[in-house]
Amino acid sequence: MIIVLFGKPGGGKGTQAPLLAAALGVPTLATGDELRAAVRDRTPMGLAAKAAMERGELVPDDVILGILKDALSQPRFAKGAVLDGVVRTVPQARGLDRMLRELGRKLDAVLYFDVPDDVLVQRLSTRTVCEKCQTPQTGLQPDSPCPKPGCGGRLVRRKDDEPEAVRNRLAVYQRDTAPVLDWYAQDGTKVATVNAVGTVDEVRARALKALGL
Repeated sequence: MIIVLFGKPGGGKGTQAPLLAAALGVPTLATGDELRAAVRDRTPMGLAAKAAMERGELVPDDVILGILKDALSQPRFAKGAVLDGVVRTVPQARGLDRMLRELGRKLDAVLYFDVPDDVLVQRLSTRTVCEKCQTPQTGLQPDSPCPKPGCGGRLVRRKDDEPEAVRNRLAVYQRDTAPVLDWYAQDGTKVATVNAVGTVDEVRARALKALGL
């Protein structure tokens, strides 16, 4: 099964991705992780991404999709993947669809985590992130040690998690990213909406139920 996790900033995609992947018996695939690995390993697509970054440019969609295609071609993704942070615009959605068809695969579902804006502003303004492993945390103060076993990093509050910055991010989401859901609906892809307000376990259970599991 290949599913895309979708939703507003702070909607819980990063928290739920490994939990859902474990339940489905497939690995997670996050754009940032694969991009860093490709640059580190100096793959052809990684070198193209590095060149763009060194010019101060965004990595082009075709390079990102090339990196993801290389990853999905590996045996570890033979049974499927939970895609986190892969689709943010309609052109990216089209590109992912084309790339999966080239691999003889398909997208099984888009899982949309639905959270009201006011809840997200509150949630993100109290969130910290480990500067080392990038795992988000709530209820822990900046400069606290990361609770993830073996990490050893410290928690920081990102500038884009301040309330005004969060509102700006939500406005960008509404303008650039929200139309992706309409595109998938028109394309005939299964879009499963999950109420993502609640405990981690509650949201996980709802997500699995939405996927029919």
